[in-house]
Amino acid sequence: MLRRRGRSTGTKGHDHMKQFSAETTIDATPEAVWAVLTNAAAYPDWDPNMNSIEGTIGLNEQLVLHTTLSKRAFKVKVAELESNSRMTWTSGMPMGLFKGVRTFELTPGEGSVHFKLQEVFSGVLSPLIGRMIPDLHPSFVKFVEGLKAEVESGGSSDAAE
Repeated sequence: MLRRRGRSTGTKGHDHMKQFSAETTIDATPEAVWAVLTNAAAYPDWDPNMNSIEGTIGLNEQLVLHTTLSKRAFKVKVAELESNSRMTWTSGMPMGLFKGVRTFELTPGEGSVHFKLQEVFSGVLSPLIGRMIPDLHPSFVKFVEGLKAEVESGGSSDAAE
């Protein structure tokens, strides 16, 4: 049996996508989840991966993320913003050589919100750059757990450490 490793033949580079996701159910309204999710300054209070975010979360705004995962700061653009529902942050290289798209999705349920965080990396250089991206799954799980705890505690940062 022949197995190809890490190569595609004659396709447009769309098969080399790396993605990470995590999801949870939060006992709150979409508005309560959204209020925490769009408060950039408070991220370090509940997201253990975030040291700080420069900028304001708003449509077409540029943010600079300082994380515990890298010494390098990451610049992202808020590309999509649908209040209480969906937000997308994008980053990458010119001409679509490499692109990261992080999506935050809120789906209302009976007295709760299903929250999903997903990031997809794509582009021509994705196979190369993708190899340098660590496994982000554990940090995504910490993000959704932190968000859930923060929202369910009423959004105050006095919760037990």
